[in-house]
Amino acid sequence: MADMEDLKDTIAKNLVELRTQAKLTQLQLAEMLNYSDKAVSKWERGEAIPDVRVLVRLSEIYGVTLDQLVKGENLNAAKPRRKIYSSRAFISALSAVLVWFVATCVFLVFFMIPSTKDFAFLAFVVAPLPTGIVLCVFSVKWGNQLTNALSSSLILWSIVLIFHIYVMTFSNFSQIYFLYIGAAVFEVLIILWFVYRWHIARKK
Repeated sequence: MADMEDLKDTIAKNLVELRTQAKLTQLQLAEMLNYSDKAVSKWERGEAIPDVRVLVRLSEIYGVTLDQLVKGENLNAAKPRRKIYSSRAFISALSAVLVWFVATCVFLVFFMIPSTKDFAFLAFVVAPLPTGIVLCVFSVKWGNQLTNALSSSLILWSIVLIFHIYVMTFSNFSQIYFLYIGAAVFEVLIILWFVYRWHIARKK
């Protein structure tokens, strides 16, 4: 029992030291882990030990081995990997810009063809959807609950925009407001889903 308490204290001390070196707040670290700052606080006070999956993730964030994280050896040589998050944000942004570059190329091609010139602008109408999908993929892999919710909402409203513009361009359907009522319901469901996930995460 004493060994377990010693282990908790050692891990807690190491977590505080590494987070301080990385210049992260408890909330920032919690968002990276998809946990609550309350859970991070408990780990750093030695009231609980993160599970193995979280310990592995922490070792990746702080640039240390799992052995260093648990035992506290050579922590001064640790190289916190905060820069990785900047590079991930850059990759996500670059991918989104690439989508718009492709949309611009498609626009120019169709604009130069007389029979499709009047509809070339639709390339930009469609572009937000693949942009949202790209951001959603990166968000699921690297982001947190907030970025996941925002990218999901972007996909939803991109679909609404596409449907609206295409209907108004190619038909005389006048009851388009029903589309926005349905989309608003889906938006509420998205918000409730991510609030639920956030609530579950806070209990961890």
